[in-house]
Amino acid sequence: MNRTWKCLLAASLMSLVLQAHAVTLLVGSYTDGASKGIYRYHFDTERGQIDTQPLQVVNSVSPSWLVLSADQRLLFAVNETPKGQVSSFALSSKGEIKPLNQVASQGDEPTHASLSHDQRYLFVANYAVAADPGGSLVVIPVAKDGKLKPMVQQARHAPSKVNPERQAGAHVHSLVPSPEGRHLYASDLGADKVFIYRYDGASTEQPLSAAIPASVSLPPGSGPRHLLFDAKGQHAYLTLEMSGEVVVFDVEDGALIERQRLPLSERQDAAAKASGGLHLSVDGRFLYVSNRGTANEIVVYAVAKDNGQLTLLQRRSVEGDHPREFALDPSGNYLLVANQKSNQIVVMRRDPRSGKLGETVQKLAQGAPSDLKFIE
Repeated sequence: MNRTWKCLLAASLMSLVLQAHAVTLLVGSYTDGASKGIYRYHFDTERGQIDTQPLQVVNSVSPSWLVLSADQRLLFAVNETPKGQVSSFALSSKGEIKPLNQVASQGDEPTHASLSHDQRYLFVANYAVAADPGGSLVVIPVAKDGKLKPMVQQARHAPSKVNPERQAGAHVHSLVPSPEGRHLYASDLGADKVFIYRYDGASTEQPLSAAIPASVSLPPGSGPRHLLFDAKGQHAYLTLEMSGEVVVFDVEDGALIERQRLPLSERQDAAAKASGGLHLSVDGRFLYVSNRGTANEIVVYAVAKDNGQLTLLQRRSVEGDHPREFALDPSGNYLLVANQKSNQIVVMRRDPRSGKLGETVQKLAQGAPSDLKFIE
């Protein structure tokens, strides 16, 4: 074999090795600056590196939260604007993103969405900065071809008004189905409550109805943000944005029973209290929570196997400003942080055995990143 063929063979083998470790990373963002919308990258799970050039950029106005269908053939994005929109996209076998359609979210500044377990409905959280009319929960049908249909149901909650500036109106911040799909949980920052709904996929007009109990109350002025269930649905974890805390619940017949509440920061000043996203490791042994404000860190907890309660392991700087969201990569060896206000994605090494975060392996410039989703 001559030298030329050897070089070609080596290059081909190297390409196969790189492809074996490559997964697709989708990045949602805010477009009031340099960002253009949704970015598609290659991520190397062996080296912990995002390709510096995106594979695709999809023009979309402030697609701040992304939702993948169960088969990863559809992508949905909330367009967080004063007159909110929700967009639908098709994903090819190569990961290419093709726009399908867009509908009104029937509310202002949608910040979160999720799919029902039967994939028939998209639940959209209209946060709404303005107190009047305030935020709302909206149910949008998904057609078989992935296109979105007009809203079929909307729910509004009464605000607590504890904080006159931030809680004069309802502010629905997230909508999370239970693991078995029978309930939907609406975290309302403006109401200081998580509202619980029953889901009936057979109903074509009103798939949601109030559960019993219909809500769980949190401390006045705490501001519930994001909720997360463990794999078995026995425990749930909630971030309280305004008080900067994380809450542990037992789940009993759909009800949330508070068992533990911990501060995310050792500091008492209000500026250090701005909790955001939270994610469990695949094995359920560790919980990761972002705290924004002046803290700007990821807080790592060990999760007790018997009762799901938390023990603090680590506080790790995000080396940037405003970690709005983050994600564990499919290998479990890296954690990626979307630092919205410092316009970058930071990749940190993670030890799957101890759960702790280690060195920073990459900082990628990215305009106002707000959400990260992997396609395997």
